[in-house]
Amino acid sequence: MDLVLEAADQHLLTPYVYPSSWPEGEPCRQLLSLFVITNLGALTLYLLFGTLSYYFIFDHELKKHPQFLENQVRREILYALRSLPWISVPTVALFFAEVRGYSKLYDNIEDSPYGWSGVFLSMLSFLFFTDMGIYWIHRGLHHKLFYKRFHKPHHLWKIATPFASHAFHPVDGFMQSLPYHIYPFLFPLHKVTYLGLYIFVNVWTISIHDGDYRVPRFLQHIINGSAHHTDHHLYFDYNYGQYFTLWDKIGGSYKSPTAFEGKGPHDYLRKLREK
Repeated sequence: MDLVLEAADQHLLTPYVYPSSWPEGEPCRQLLSLFVITNLGALTLYLLFGTLSYYFIFDHELKKHPQFLENQVRREILYALRSLPWISVPTVALFFAEVRGYSKLYDNIEDSPYGWSGVFLSMLSFLFFTDMGIYWIHRGLHHKLFYKRFHKPHHLWKIATPFASHAFHPVDGFMQSLPYHIYPFLFPLHKVTYLGLYIFVNVWTISIHDGDYRVPRFLQHIINGSAHHTDHHLYFDYNYGQYFTLWDKIGGSYKSPTAFEGKGPHDYLRKLREK
């Protein structure tokens, strides 16, 4: 995040927003700047990619499903917009720690002992590490001690749209994002790679709520896509994973998506029409 902060300071904040007497490296200024940048970035990613997905990928026929709520899209968006600023508070604290040099993020490829291969391997390890972390955090949020208070609001949307992707209780949203932020404090990671992965995980979160179930057949039981996550919203105790089905299979919570078996929401709507 320090790359984004540095660019903002150079092109906007220093010449136009803050007085010249307020140093760029002053902690209060950095915290304030990070809070604004984090919220603007989150809103941009959510509204931009959510809107694109809703209008160009999401099957609007699903809005005819009996479990699709009245005014659901509006409610999803409003819930997300209320939650994102609160989610950003602990997120900014972690970004601040990165900016102050406490993480293992590095600037140049030459700083990695493994060069470009290290960058590629770190991308893979990031995905597997965060998938594992999110699986167990997500599954833990389904425990009766936490579900009703923190995770149930996200399950209001049985037939989700892309706008449901960030419609979490703030505690739920932050906890499920925690593995993304922990990783660079434990493992070396290139700063630009981290920024790219951060954008990717937000887009992926939108994609698994888009109601589009097309996955190459040979990957259908490997990649945790929209079909898997739709069944998670419908049946609760299955398919907790984020990218892959690996941990669901290890943890005994894997469910073959009903959409792949002719029993999904689209099939239900077809049967209703036939009646």
